[in-house]
Amino acid sequence: MTLEVRVAHSFRGFTLDASFKAERRGVTAMFGPSGSGKTTIINAVAGLFRARECRVSMDGEVLTDTSARKFVSPRLRRMGYVFQDSRLFPHLKVRDNLVYGARRSGKPIARAQIDSVVNLLGLDNLLGRLPRNLSGGEKQRVALGRALLSSPRLLLLDEPLAALGQAMKDEILPYLVKLRDEARVPMLYVSHSVDEVARIADELVLIDAGRVTAQGSVFDLFSSLSPAAEALADGAVIEARIATHLAEEQLSELAFGNARLLVPALHGAAGSLVRIRILSRDITIALDRPGRISANNVLPVIVGEIRVLRSGEADVQLLAGDARLIARITRYSLGRLALVPAMEAYAIIKSVTVDRRALQASA
Repeated sequence: MTLEVRVAHSFRGFTLDASFKAERRGVTAMFGPSGSGKTTIINAVAGLFRARECRVSMDGEVLTDTSARKFVSPRLRRMGYVFQDSRLFPHLKVRDNLVYGARRSGKPIARAQIDSVVNLLGLDNLLGRLPRNLSGGEKQRVALGRALLSSPRLLLLDEPLAALGQAMKDEILPYLVKLRDEARVPMLYVSHSVDEVARIADELVLIDAGRVTAQGSVFDLFSSLSPAAEALADGAVIEARIATHLAEEQLSELAFGNARLLVPALHGAAGSLVRIRILSRDITIALDRPGRISANNVLPVIVGEIRVLRSGEADVQLLAGDARLIARITRYSLGRLALVPAMEAYAIIKSVTVDRRALQASA
């Protein structure tokens, strides 16, 4: 999937002028503070907003080009849209809301395809209910299923979890991960939540005050010390594999590059990919390898970039092979250890969050 977007428009007190190109099949997340222009951009992609200057193309097909006066109607763009509120038909049961999505595709949908989406999103026991009898998280799962059954070539999600409480967010996020990993429909996802994009995004487009400030993989930007990525600077996101299970110790060993991490026992098969997140405040830096300590995870690292913060703290990039971690320490500790780039050190990791579909664990 290749999506090219350029949107420019002036509002009272705000100017939007953003361009980006997404070439990954997974989830491209537009991340930034509220009011930065994210929803306007996704609406322009969907054809729901006509900007003063706009060009949107997908896989070489031009959908909007104001300079050429070309505009493909939203109905013909084959895009599924999931809004902040589910927008289900209140008089239709869940099954009929899903069937509407299938009919909207304009081509026959096999029963097996509907069953597949129902199983993917865990909707089996909801099919006979009306929307008023669903929780917020259940409504959003149905909205996802309806959009998916319209056979979209691109799924658009505009802060689909913003109206949900934390418990409901935790309920639905694993389904979004399943959608990313199993449905394989490319997604453009709008969010201002660091936790959401850390868990589901493959590519990040950072937007602030109507401008694209940075773009790159979620793994690169979360471990970057560039000013544009400062809003993400609470830890690194790393892809690892389950290397082995230590049944007697009730632990699993994860591997990334030459590094190994121990976490509470996981249920995935050896070789399975997992996404891990290591928060910057969960790393302690030592110049000598510590001996008798309770932490299971001590990694040899090389000090990379250092960013001194106004808060009296500093972010220190730590290179563990190809992976990059971020440790947040006090400026006093930075001076006391005399840390400088290229210095050898050890990262003592107090906690690792593992995210594999519905699986979470902390070590």
